[in-house]
Amino acid sequence: MSVLEIIKLTKRFGKYKAVDDVTLSVQPGEIFGFLGPNGAGKTTTIKIVAGLLKPDKGEVFVNGNNLQEQPTICKQDTGYIPDRPWLYEKLTGVEFLQFIGSLYNLDTDRFNQSTEYFLNIFDLTEWKDHLIESYSHGMRQKLIMTSVLMQDQPLLVIDEPMVGLDPKSARLVKEIFKQRALAGKSIFLSTHSLEIAEELCHQIGIITDGKLRIKGDMDTLRHEAGKKSSDLEDIFLQLTGVWEMQEIINALKDS
Repeated sequence: MSVLEIIKLTKRFGKYKAVDDVTLSVQPGEIFGFLGPNGAGKTTTIKIVAGLLKPDKGEVFVNGNNLQEQPTICKQDTGYIPDRPWLYEKLTGVEFLQFIGSLYNLDTDRFNQSTEYFLNIFDLTEWKDHLIESYSHGMRQKLIMTSVLMQDQPLLVIDEPMVGLDPKSARLVKEIFKQRALAGKSIFLSTHSLEIAEELCHQIGIITDGKLRIKGDMDTLRHEAGKKSSDLEDIFLQLTGVWEMQEIINALKDS
């Protein structure tokens, strides 16, 4: 059974169709990369999957449960890491984690063990009793990740996870994602970093103008793009029809 299943998802904002009949699934132990140009519909799709927006049409299932019919169960099984974390700045780091833990009824022993582990590896232990308003963007991102990773949910939904992270933290996060997948968890990952997507993802979907252009592994994408030995950047440029940008880049290199 798929951990995440999206069926004919559609979302409009006025006359603009942000997501248009999108269907895909994410299997246990799979990292699914969700790629596309700016304004393609990635974040709208992710917010629907996370339960923050309601679709106009279509359905989302998490572990076989319908998100619209059983939202609490689905949200308990879903960890959401947004691209722009919003935090209660007048709480300390540990107070924020305690608040999140209470929302998800996290066991005290597990909470203590998990938070100690992630605060330590993210270099936040010395900052846990400081107000969040004193945190840098990268520290806030790591605190949000801690608040999600400590719950060990079967599905992670992640929008641009590396924004604001230093190289050490970015490498650490990639390894955490790989280990989560090896443990059978599923990750639905949106990123503009094609290098990260190519390194981490078992399956990749490319969305343009609200429609899912293609989905599959790298071999499938190479075949569709007609580029047998190309990396994901070349494939992405080909499939999204923005080769004129590559021509500009080449001209700049030659100037």
